[in-house]
Amino acid sequence: TGISPEFVQFRGGNDFKVPSSAPFYILRPEVVEAFYYLSVLTGDPIYREWGWEVFQSIEKYCKTEYGYGSLHDVNAPSMKPEDRMESFFLAETLKYLYLLFDPDSEIDILNKHVFNTEAHPFKIFNN
Repeated sequence: TGISPEFVQFRGGNDFKVPSSAPFYILRPEVVEAFYYLSVLTGDPIYREWGWEVFQSIEKYCKTEYGYGSLHDVNAPSMKPEDRMESFFLAETLKYLYLLFDPDSEIDILNKHVFNTEAHPFKIFNN
């Protein structure tokens, strides 16, 4: 599906596997959040490309009639998404994707702003 599971286990070398206890995806923001920060910090366009791939996969596999839903198994693309959307999907996942694709954003995480745990930007006050 192109969507990461809840977590993976690394084997020797560069290989990893999806453990049987975590093949699901509940629309968490952490991966796209990392892409956003890495894109800002490095300027490398690969993070936008990866973010676009994640967005396309979410659209393809998680979209429901009225929103987006969790996947029971990211390795089973024929399964329909669950009819349940976590609030952090809108508050964080889509916000980080939006910011990732908005190069003209006034949010400046290096000098002027910090995000709280719900991805709300707060201005840094200097004395």
